[in-house]
Amino acid sequence: MNTALKEKEAAVYIGMSRSFLRQGRMNGSRLKRVPTPPFIRMGRAIRYLQTDLDAWLQELRVEQIKKEGADAV
Repeated sequence: MNTALKEKEAAVYIGMSRSFLRQGRMNGSRLKRVPTPPFIRMGRAIRYLQTDLDAWLQELRVEQIKKEGADAV
């Protein structure tokens, strides 16, 4: 089941602040900053799909592993 989380629930789920999510929605991706997860806008409501958050967390993990490997060389 693909659960749609509210902003506060999504922030808790990924361990980031609500401000991080809001700034990402307003500013988009920025260089040398952690990209924000994808979201869905339904009128004024913002929702984050749990599967999207899981994929986003996995991508951050893969990027961190690549970075650590490059630093070791």
